[in-house]
Amino acid sequence: MSILKSLQRWLEPETVYAHCDIPCGIYDPHEAIVAAQTCVRMTDLIAELPTKGLSDVEMRNSFVRYIGTKETHAEKAKHEVRIIWGDYFKDEHLKVAPELHALVWKIMKQGGKVRQSADKQAALDLLDSVNKFAEIFWKTKDKPTHTVEAPYPTKKPMMVPILK
Repeated sequence: MSILKSLQRWLEPETVYAHCDIPCGIYDPHEAIVAAQTCVRMTDLIAELPTKGLSDVEMRNSFVRYIGTKETHAEKAKHEVRIIWGDYFKDEHLKVAPELHALVWKIMKQGGKVRQSADKQAALDLLDSVNKFAEIFWKTKDKPTHTVEAPYPTKKPMMVPILK
């Protein structure tokens, strides 16, 4: 019996600890930015829905689809920011960006507001905050950033790293 116990201890897997199930080290706020851009676009499409020319069913179908997409992407922006904030950022990053926690809290609130309304300004505010978050993220990686015009119908700003 003691031989089996010894063997069991030897074969027992060692417990390891990591920030995620697969510690890949790959983080990028780009998906959060695209999700916020999508929220802006959906608020535009909602506002542009024609009141004439479409049947009531067609109009409601488009409206429901735009709302659903907006809500999904607002939640995706929040999710992507939460992952980076919770898994990537460490105490030493707060020295570079002491406003980080307040900014993440703001993004969570703004994402909720985007989900609850069809307010374009709320979507623009979310995008602005997510871009600030991306700037902080890249700063912690010593990557300079610049703002470019999105190649999407929104044409709104996107914070991107300068990769060399």
